[in-house]
Amino acid sequence: KMTQQMRDLQLAQARKPPGPSSPNAAKRLYRNLSGKFRVNYTSFDEGSLVGRGEKEKLRKSYLFQSNAALFEAVELQDLDRVQEMLKHYSPEELDLNTPNSEGLLPLDIAIMTNNAPIARALLQAGAKESPHFVSLESRSLHLSTLVREAEQRVNELMAQVVNEAPNADCSEKEKQLKAWEWRFRLYKRMKAGFEHARAPDAPSSVHLSVASSSSLQVTFWEPLSVNSAVVTKYKVEWGFSPTFSPLLGEAVIDKLKDLHFTIQGLVSGTAYHVRVSAYNMKGWGPPQASTPPFAIPSNWREYDGRAPRRRGQAEALDHLLGQVKTVHQHCICHEPCKNQPQSRKHSVSKSLKHLFHPGSKFLKTLKRGLYLTAIFYKDDNILVTHEDQIPVVEIDDTYSCLLMQDFLWLTKVSCMWDEILWLRQCVTVSQSSCSCILQTRFKMLLAISQMQGLLGIQDLGQVFFEPIKDKQGNILIVTLKEVKTNQTFESVRWVPICKLQTSRKSVSSPEEPTALDTLLISVQDKLAYHQRSSHALSPGLYLGYLKLCSAVDQIRVLVPEQLPNILCHVKIRSNPNISREEWEWLQKMASAEEPAPTEPEADRSQNPLFQELQVAIKELMTLVNIPLQEAKDFRLYSQEVLDFGDQVSFLLLLPPSDDVCTAPGQNNPYTPRSGFLTLPLQIFELGEER
Repeated sequence: KMTQQMRDLQLAQARKPPGPSSPNAAKRLYRNLSGKFRVNYTSFDEGSLVGRGEKEKLRKSYLFQSNAALFEAVELQDLDRVQEMLKHYSPEELDLNTPNSEGLLPLDIAIMTNNAPIARALLQAGAKESPHFVSLESRSLHLSTLVREAEQRVNELMAQVVNEAPNADCSEKEKQLKAWEWRFRLYKRMKAGFEHARAPDAPSSVHLSVASSSSLQVTFWEPLSVNSAVVTKYKVEWGFSPTFSPLLGEAVIDKLKDLHFTIQGLVSGTAYHVRVSAYNMKGWGPPQASTPPFAIPSNWREYDGRAPRRRGQAEALDHLLGQVKTVHQHCICHEPCKNQPQSRKHSVSKSLKHLFHPGSKFLKTLKRGLYLTAIFYKDDNILVTHEDQIPVVEIDDTYSCLLMQDFLWLTKVSCMWDEILWLRQCVTVSQSSCSCILQTRFKMLLAISQMQGLLGIQDLGQVFFEPIKDKQGNILIVTLKEVKTNQTFESVRWVPICKLQTSRKSVSSPEEPTALDTLLISVQDKLAYHQRSSHALSPGLYLGYLKLCSAVDQIRVLVPEQLPNILCHVKIRSNPNISREEWEWLQKMASAEEPAPTEPEADRSQNPLFQELQVAIKELMTLVNIPLQEAKDFRLYSQEVLDFGDQVSFLLLLPPSDDVCTAPGQNNPYTPRSGFLTLPLQIFELGEER
């Protein structure tokens, strides 16, 4: 019995020197004593095992102390302390779901003392109720036993304190008496909390939506009532009829960090009814039917049987690349050490010979020409050469201007850094045509190979969307890569960015900085762009704004600075799926002569997608600084939903046909003023793929 165990521990404690006399110290003493039941038994069971090291003992001691501290914080209703411990320690480190000697868990104490804030914090962390309470009767009996034994122990200690003369043993018994009196009051409060609690009300709201052609998503909210005990789990049920007879399935949700559930494995085109009920220590409450009352699993593609746009494309491209490699495998360019014709050697420039020279290395200064630089960064550090220079190699010292098509070609090459040697050999074959474009691209491949060889790494990262140019005739192509592991490189070392910026001595004037100086000044902006361009959207359905502008040699697309790999957008909802019914409604809107839907106002107010789109359009127009009245002629792209994987999808909002793409010199009334940038369309497409 618990009382006998406490007596044994009391006798053992009496042999120790007197402890502190504060009430909190007494509570901690009891907590430590009660926790020792579990620890001692564990130690006994493992004592016969050979090979247990001191580290394992220290770990168990640490876990025990963390668990005891959490129990104490919950009992003292110290919310700040509980939240701090849950933030800094994992559930395993806190031993969150292991009952103490009284068969209680931290969550049991929180809900039976009706401390809702602490109970919710524990539930968010994954806390469970004690498995010992299999019924209401067993919980009531257990609490009554705890109260009775605590009261009995208080009476015994009180009699001993009154009857004994003042001495060291008496002082120790007074401390124990205070601890037991406090525990007696705690148990009575827990018992009263259980007796006055009632079963929970129904969830305040249950929303049902179509997640796919075979699944539905259920989102629900806590009951509004504050008089019942804390809800610790929910039950989702579904069936063909509103009576739920027969019941097709149910699921119990006890992880309450997010109150939603996806019902999988349903039949497309079949209506399902759903309801949700809540549970607390007094049992299950009444169910709440969903809104809408039923839903039909479907997807917008079922409207016309359309297959996914990208289905099989990646496989087809891989197959095509394999075929091209096979054709070139036995080509003369792949024969090693093949001597070039004499006339061929004379056509190779001095700069190309330099690349093959054994002493080739990074450049310190730029002379009029085209160059490649690679920026590798980790946290606030950047890779530099031993001369404290950003790694730079020469592409062509006779190249006075960079054609946009050559640059865009290089950005595509960045998707296959591992194939540079093969690409070089293929371009070599084609040089017989003496094409200036091929000559330039061949030199680009040579420079990439040189950079890879000097650094000892193949992947040079992502090409920055804009080369750096200066008035001295230098053009600098920049690649960016974040290093997330402790990687070693050849011929370079890590240096803090701020130190590099302050220590470098500029060789140019502020009015006409060189390309290297411009790079160093703007390196933080480029790193920020690179990090932002790798961010992913959270799952959901988005409304995107497509706005293009054309120049002489390229088309550029408008994107937000904070997320340059995605169109300007706002989130419509968390569910990315467009159901067949919703797509039919959008098609009806698109085919109507009037911009506004022709259905009655009452019907539109009952259409969740209509309401969500209204809010999203207003938010998007505010984001891009376009007055709402100017957007009256905008339209939704109704040919397809743009799916990016299974978790993100887009509807597109387009300006009037004549204003989707602005020509050079044309007045552009639909371009925002700040917080956005325009990327070359090919760069944007590559960033989207990454």
